[in-house]
Amino acid sequence: MLGVRCLLRSVRFCSSAPFPRHKPSAKLSVRDALGAQNTSGERIKVQGWIRSVRSQKEVLFLHVNDGSSLESLQIVADSSLDSRELTFGSSVEIQGQLVKSPSKRQNVELKAEKIKIIGNCDAKAFPIKYKERHPLEYLRQYPHFRCRTNVLGSILRIRSEATAAIHSFFKDSGFIHIHTPIITSNDSEGAGELFQLEPSGKLKVPEENFFNVPAFLTVSGQLHLEVMSGAFTQVFTFGPTFRAENSQSRRHLAEFYMVEAEISFVNSLQDLMQVIEELFKATAMMVLSNCPEDVELCHKFIAPGQKDRLEHMLKNNFLIISYTEAVEILKQASQNFTFTPEWGVNLQTEHEKYLVKHCGNIPVFIINYPLAIKPFYMRDNEDGPQHTVAAVDLLVPGVGELFGGGLREERYHFLEERLARSGLTEVYQWYLDLRRFGSVPHGGFGMGFERYLQCILGVDNIKDVIPFPRIILELWIER
Repeated sequence: MLGVRCLLRSVRFCSSAPFPRHKPSAKLSVRDALGAQNTSGERIKVQGWIRSVRSQKEVLFLHVNDGSSLESLQIVADSSLDSRELTFGSSVEIQGQLVKSPSKRQNVELKAEKIKIIGNCDAKAFPIKYKERHPLEYLRQYPHFRCRTNVLGSILRIRSEATAAIHSFFKDSGFIHIHTPIITSNDSEGAGELFQLEPSGKLKVPEENFFNVPAFLTVSGQLHLEVMSGAFTQVFTFGPTFRAENSQSRRHLAEFYMVEAEISFVNSLQDLMQVIEELFKATAMMVLSNCPEDVELCHKFIAPGQKDRLEHMLKNNFLIISYTEAVEILKQASQNFTFTPEWGVNLQTEHEKYLVKHCGNIPVFIINYPLAIKPFYMRDNEDGPQHTVAAVDLLVPGVGELFGGGLREERYHFLEERLARSGLTEVYQWYLDLRRFGSVPHGGFGMGFERYLQCILGVDNIKDVIPFPRIILELWIER
């Protein structure tokens, strides 16, 4: 015991005295320190934020986290330190020996030799409280601090892993990554929900457009991907998109991320649906494999039962029904809908969720929508009076529509007639040109990335799966 006391009392706290002439401390992340195999007193340095402080008679225990993992690294220090300065939320740099922990709760711990406070934190005034499990609604009031909590930290690590998994899937499948423009003159969705751009200050000239035409923030990279699909058989993009719609609801964001792909020489919706299903499952499996603790936290505290629901989705083949079949199912439902289901009308979120439930909570593809409710570029099925197009949506439990896509109209005269009827021939002359010079059957799809995260984690509000849910800081705070 005397030897232990002497060791603990040798800890230096913000001391200006020279550090012992040991081998320089290796800087490790908390994640790497926790996974270290060599625990025979290796000297390391970690930097992070204090998550807990616990003082015993002769030992001071700290838990430090740097965001690299859900688990924090336990620090053992001399209790004689002035622990009043070591508070929850403070940033620190700690050097010491990484040793095997006698506790069953962790494999290793760091015996501190030097602790340096980088930034103090007034724990009483800090809105994130020690040992409190704050509701997500509360955390939305503090978007500049919520990333410091376990739950948002887990979600953001999962988001990072899912991003890498998506890129890995497309790379392994032979797709070329394309950076599509954020500033554009096109509304590929045809919904008109765009943010228009204008120069500010001295650059602004009345009655003139900076680009000689009105410019907007992009709602989709699809049309630009179609350009690229004339040179590359498989392309994808993954970037921010913008919609000027009600972002106050739990389902909508003004700025969000879209995963979009375009594939040449595709002749059937089945080909597209196969890629969509593989993308969904491969990404989810990689996230589950690489972030098990983070996913478990979300499934345990945010959405109990979501683990089983996700496994159910992953082990079953996705179902396929036509839009016409979907409308008939809705009409025969005993449930009273706010919006009455009718053929020729867009499906509402309540309809989509009912259809997924009706299909056993397995993701379901809805195919062959009415031509009148889909954009001009969807391929005409030429199926008589109903007149549908080769469009497809993937509906998933808890979210509704996750993917949307379809075959593109590659036939020049069909597309020319559609554009002429809509008065868009001049605007989309370049799009017609694509059909004149080496056109091929092709199709593609888009996936809302935040909705995907909601689906696999069971998060109810879309604002909780994106780092910054509002464009302007002052507008983030929901009072």
